[in-house]
Amino acid sequence: MRAIDNIRNIFKIPELKSRVLFTLMMLFVYRVGAHIPTPGINGEALSKFLLERGGALMGFFDMFSGGALSRVTIFALGIMPYISASIIFQLLTVVIPAIGKLAKEGEAGRKKIVRYTRYGTVVIAAIQSFGIAVGLEGMGGGEFIQNPGWAFRLMTMITLTSGTAFLMWLGEQITERGIGNGISLIIFAGIVAQFPNAVVSTLGLVRTGELSVFFVLILIVLMVGVVCGIIFIERGQRKIPVQYAKRMIGTKIYGGQSTHLPLKINTSGVIPPIFASSIIMFPATIAGFISIPWVQSIAKELAPGNILYTVLYVGLIFFFSYFYTAVIFNPVDIAENLQKHGGFIPGIRPGPKTSEYIYRVLTRLTFVGAVYLSIVCILPEILIQRFNVPFYFGGTSLLIAVGVALDTVSQIESHLITRSYDGFLKKGRIKGRR
Repeated sequence: MRAIDNIRNIFKIPELKSRVLFTLMMLFVYRVGAHIPTPGINGEALSKFLLERGGALMGFFDMFSGGALSRVTIFALGIMPYISASIIFQLLTVVIPAIGKLAKEGEAGRKKIVRYTRYGTVVIAAIQSFGIAVGLEGMGGGEFIQNPGWAFRLMTMITLTSGTAFLMWLGEQITERGIGNGISLIIFAGIVAQFPNAVVSTLGLVRTGELSVFFVLILIVLMVGVVCGIIFIERGQRKIPVQYAKRMIGTKIYGGQSTHLPLKINTSGVIPPIFASSIIMFPATIAGFISIPWVQSIAKELAPGNILYTVLYVGLIFFFSYFYTAVIFNPVDIAENLQKHGGFIPGIRPGPKTSEYIYRVLTRLTFVGAVYLSIVCILPEILIQRFNVPFYFGGTSLLIAVGVALDTVSQIESHLITRSYDGFLKKGRIKGRR
C-alpha cells in the first residue's frame, strides 16, 4: 500500500508528473519505431535467418536494440553509435590536449564536445549502416532484399543513420525534459522489452524437456540473488573520515565538525559493460554477415561463451572501469578543495599526501568494482552455454536494468523529498551511483 501511495504522490507534483509522463511517452515512441521496417527489406524472413545463423552473438547484441537489429528496423543500430562516439571523445580528452582543455572550460566546453559527439555519431552510424547493407546483399539478398544495388545501400544507410540520430535526440530530450538519463533509459527500455520473449523461450524449453522445472527454480533464485547483489554493491560506499579545523571569524568559531568523503565501490556504474559491449558489437556482427571462412571464424570466436570473447570483454570492462573513474573523479581536485576549506583526513597530511591516499583507496575500490562487474557479466554467459538458458537473463542486461532503475528512482526520490513527500524507502534515500 505504501508503494501505491508513493506512486500517487508522483502525480501530485505537477513538474514531476509532467516529467514522468514525458519520459514514458518518449519511450513509447522508441518502442513503436523499433517495429517500423527499413524500406526494401523482408524483416520477418531476415529476422528468422539472422537469429538462426547469428545464434547467441546476434541475440546478445539484439538485446541492446530491443529486437530492432534482428528485424533491421529503422532503429536497428539503436543508440550504440552514440555510445561509441562518446567513448572516442572521452579517450580524446586524455590524448589530445585541445579537447582536454575544452572539457575543463565548463558548460561552454561541454556543449562543444556534445556537438562533436553528435557529428561523430552520424559518421559512425553511416559507416555501420552501409556495412550492414553490403553484408545483407552478400548473404544472398534476393530472399530478404527486394532490389539489391546502390539504391538499396544508400536508402538503408540514410534510414538507419536517421533512426540513430532521432534516438540520440530522443535521449537528450528525456534527459532535459523528462526524468533520468535519456540514453540509459533507451537502452533500459530495449532490454526490458526482451524479457517477455525470454520468459516464453524458457517455458518452451521446459515443455520440450530441455530444462527441468527444478533448474528453472534454481535459475530464478540465482537471478534474484544477482539482483540483490547488484543493489548491494551499487549502493555500497567506502567512507573516508574528514575533519575540519576550527576557525575563528570575528568573535565566532566555525568548523571543527567531522564528516566523511563517500567513495562508491562501483564508481563507474553501468558504463564499462555498455562501452565494452558497444566496442565488441558491430565488428563481430558485420563479420558474421561476410561469407569468408577466416572472417566467419573470427565472428565465431567473438560470440559470448568463447575464450576470446570472455578475455576481451573482461579486459575492456577493467579498462573502462579505471578510465571512466579517472575521468569523473580527480583525487588532486578533491584534496585541493579539502585543503581550501580547512578539511583534512586524520593521520594524512593535507595536499599531495591526501590526493595520494584518496587515489590509493580509489584504485582498490575500482579493482573490486571491476571484478564485480566482470563476474556479473560473465557468470551468466557460462550458464547460457552449458545449460541452454536464454541469454536475455544475462548479467549485463540485469546490471544495466537494475542500475538504470536505481538512478531513475533516485531522481524521483529527490523530487518527492524536496517537496516534503515520503520517498520510496522508509529510512534514508536511494543514493545515485555517481
